[in-house]
Amino acid sequence: MEHTHHPPASLAWVVWGLGAAFYFSGFYHRVAPAVMTDQLMADFRIGAAALGNFTAFYFYSYSLMQIPTGLLADHWGPRKLLTAGAFVAAVGTVLFASASSLAPANLGRFLIGGAAGIGYVAVLTLATRWFPVRFFATLSGVALFCGVAGAVSAGPPLRFLVERFGWRPVMFAVAAALVLLGAAIWRIVSDDPSRKGYRSFAPSRPETALSPATLLADLVTVLRERNVRWLALAGCGLTGPVLAFAGLWGVPFLTTHHGISAAASSAVTSTLLICYALGSIALGMLSDRLGLRKPLLIAGALVATIAWVPILFIPGIPLWLLILLVIVAGLANGSVILGFAFGKESVPPRLAGTASGIYNMGSTFGTIILQPAIGWLLDRNWQGGLAGGVRIYDLAAYRTGFTLIVVLAALSVLAAALTTETHCRQRTDGPA
Repeated sequence: MEHTHHPPASLAWVVWGLGAAFYFSGFYHRVAPAVMTDQLMADFRIGAAALGNFTAFYFYSYSLMQIPTGLLADHWGPRKLLTAGAFVAAVGTVLFASASSLAPANLGRFLIGGAAGIGYVAVLTLATRWFPVRFFATLSGVALFCGVAGAVSAGPPLRFLVERFGWRPVMFAVAAALVLLGAAIWRIVSDDPSRKGYRSFAPSRPETALSPATLLADLVTVLRERNVRWLALAGCGLTGPVLAFAGLWGVPFLTTHHGISAAASSAVTSTLLICYALGSIALGMLSDRLGLRKPLLIAGALVATIAWVPILFIPGIPLWLLILLVIVAGLANGSVILGFAFGKESVPPRLAGTASGIYNMGSTFGTIILQPAIGWLLDRNWQGGLAGGVRIYDLAAYRTGFTLIVVLAALSVLAAALTTETHCRQRTDGPA
């Protein structure tokens, strides 16, 4: 049957919004440890290196899921992936909340990260089918904003709840919410408007059988594309510094060396994340309007690299200037969102999900490197200070660890410069 009318905007937003709600929950879990560092280090009796590795367990599985998620989103559809993701994340959250030692807590984080790993690619896949293509970069930015809203809810609001109720009861409540979300996704979301009697916005393409040979061929096709490889490295240097700072080490650094309370420090890191989201929306819209990807990506990476230096290395910086630089860094790092549209346009349309998965994998790899590596350097340079049984690290230790942030950010500038502009035009199907 030929469908002549596209879906109403209200239905499209409900379907897409449920996927975005799952992405919201993934970002919540991503940065939640940042406001629980003292409690986690005390409960599990660990130092910075072990804490960095614990938080990175989320990103280990998250990153590993990106390529299969992109492939499966192209072949199986986002509805099954999002539903399964919500239920697996709920199981992982329960395991984390009930853990009495580090091993089951690590396993819980691993399950949560693997489940959350399907979120963004699934949301982008829904966007390509439920909305006109001209809104793709804008919707990518709105999706990131939804995710960052989840991260912000894991800032001062989570800090308040943890102090009032304890971190374990809060995590059990989050698990219950994930179960309800999974049920709603299964009941309401459809992979494509055609399943509900409407015309899809996605270009028609022949159905292909899902087999190991098909998956491997699709993966090889995407990896042969030069833009995809350089964009993955650029995303690594744009996302890694933001999540290493806001997702773990920023709060203890600001509390110890800027004399800011834990609540105020989490507000500063939340400001970074909010601006990261706002920058992604603004730059996504600007890129769509200008018909350019590469110049904005390079500019964002360069400005972010410059802004990180005084934030991390200049002591005694006035609070107003610190906040201003955090805002600039957040807005500039929001250019990471351009890589999703950039990568999608660089491959045949049928492989958009796979390209998005590879780019997202590259973006997360920066956090995989930075969170445990910074923790290892902090422990290596620890001078023996303790407060309530929790290690305190001096400014020199933080400077050593944070050098990695600037190096990775600088690499993102180089990688962005080596891409080839697409002028916001989708590549037609054909050989790589």
